[in-house]
Amino acid sequence: MSLAVEQPEESAATRDRTFGSGGGEPYARALRDAGEVLFLSLSSEDDSDEVIDISRWSADADAVDASLLVDAHGPVLDVGCGPGRMVRAAMDAGLGALGIDVSPTVIEMAAGLGLPVLHRSVFERLPREGGWGTLLLLDGNIGIGGDAAALLARCGELLDDQGALVVETHVDPARDRTFECTVEDAQGRASDPFPWAQVGRDAVARMAPGAGLALAQCWETEGRSFCRLVRA
Repeated sequence: MSLAVEQPEESAATRDRTFGSGGGEPYARALRDAGEVLFLSLSSEDDSDEVIDISRWSADADAVDASLLVDAHGPVLDVGCGPGRMVRAAMDAGLGALGIDVSPTVIEMAAGLGLPVLHRSVFERLPREGGWGTLLLLDGNIGIGGDAAALLARCGELLDDQGALVVETHVDPARDRTFECTVEDAQGRASDPFPWAQVGRDAVARMAPGAGLALAQCWETEGRSFCRLVRA
């Protein structure tokens, strides 16, 4: 089931300093040629590089992904949707769905597959403000903007009164870091620096009340960690 949405006009707001953008555009390159580059390094000044396997983002939803939608209520908004695997999974589950992302490359890819997506930041005006049944914030996207508290508050604004936000958190429950970083590919091409955050479930629990949310559930499966939050 696709979700019919009003197509808002493109915002004049800039999308500078977003994940993997600018510089040598390693993220866009890797997405366009998955056979050549599938792993990106997320670098910060005070830590070693972390490898990001973006092949999973371009693949079909796996069993863990699908399990996140078992009790979901539509419509579903996937924040930072990438090439659209969770949008497709939600539609396959009979739920209305929309994906948003600031990367023009992933939006082009997802739209080319016939998926309902918008080139839009979560902080810009969106369709169905306050009317989403489920929001997904997966694959590290709790880091968007480098301010997890502000992001959670914005997601809370988008939910309807009975809605739920599913957040994938850092596997370290105590993790709570904000930093400037770059994305690099195996050839050394680097993006421009951008703000990012890594947040574990303990930090999400602390931030939830200030965002107008209540922590309903936390769980781990297959090496991944999740929290479900509802409107307080």
